Amino acid sequence: MKRLHIVFTGSGSGGHVFPLIAVAQELKKQAEAFNLPLDMRYFGSERAYAQDIVDADMDFVPILSSKMRRYASLMNIVDAVKFCLSIPQLLWKLFWFMPDAVFSKGGPGALAVVLVSRFYRIPVVIHESDSVPGLTNAISGKFADKVFLAFAPAADYFPHADVEISGNPVRQSLLDQKASLGGTEDAIRTNARKGFGLDVSAPTLFVVGGSQGAGKLNDFVLENLDMLLNDVQVIHQVGTRNFAGYEKEYAFASKDWSDREKGRYIPKAFFGSDLADAYAAADLIIARAGSGTLFEIAAFGKPSIIVPLENSANSHQKKNARLYEEAGAGIIVTEENLLGSIVADRMKSILGDPARFAAMSQAAQSFFRPDAATVIAKHLLTYVR
Repeated sequence: MKRLHIVFTGSGSGGHVFPLIAVAQELKKQAEAFNLPLDMRYFGSERAYAQDIVDADMDFVPILSSKMRRYASLMNIVDAVKFCLSIPQLLWKLFWFMPDAVFSKGGPGALAVVLVSRFYRIPVVIHESDSVPGLTNAISGKFADKVFLAFAPAADYFPHADVEISGNPVRQSLLDQKASLGGTEDAIRTNARKGFGLDVSAPTLFVVGGSQGAGKLNDFVLENLDMLLNDVQVIHQVGTRNFAGYEKEYAFASKDWSDREKGRYIPKAFFGSDLADAYAAADLIIARAGSGTLFEIAAFGKPSIIVPLENSANSHQKKNARLYEEAGAGIIVTEENLLGSIVADRMKSILGDPARFAAMSQAAQSFFRPDAATVIAKHLLTYVR
């Protein structure tokens, strides 16, 4: 019987790994529908997400990871050595697995996988999440058989490639978690808030800085928490690396608060299996402009205030945010304007205007492409031998 062997690669953050998982989940579903044996392996270094990768039925194959930078740094020398060492490592590991295709999300380590795959004449498929491609994908696109994009303007960076606009894959498990909360949107929102011990009738804000958190968003919340809690309940993903220090600062700032005030604020290092609950509980979201986060917000149809990272590579977060705002799904607030009075005004302009709130919610739902993982998985199935 024919068997499909697929290598997944991509690292750097959850924004790379979670779309890989979404595609792997969908590929497994489609392979089972065709009674097709499937062997999936992840080649990378993202041990922080190793359990998520294994849970998606991918074997974790560790490789040396090297980061490509567009700026001068002594670390470029170190990573150049690691890149050279990874080539023989991959020549050996890919030879013994010999996949039917490689699916790359870019990021540290992925370029070496792509180049060695081309040496073996293994088909390469890549996906670019952002409106401006990272350096790894910009190079990988020259060797790819197929390039999937989340944002249409990114096609300008792949002039000679076979390009298709797919949107950004969102994990089916996240959408399934939402569905498990109830049938109607009101029931989903109510059940999610009950799960956090929040007032089911009070407007709720979710602040999320991506899979690793965001220091500037954390500072904003801590400095303006009194003001925010006067108007909304707050759920806040702080980020694992920031949480210990933040927790101490919050404990000092809230030492004289009543239990009711403390009950209106839910800070957490990282939302994993309960991320869907946080999105579902919220009326409004404040977030960075990473593609993964934007498409997750869109999947839940939530209006948002988007704060793009000022120094993101090639200003891709600013361009992502602008495209999202132009779609009518969010409002941009720059880092320099991330002030309590400005954010309060933007919040009131959305939450206090039912027509605008509904229009932004609908625009977010329209921005989301629910079949992104399906489209990519179907293409990967064509490589079965």
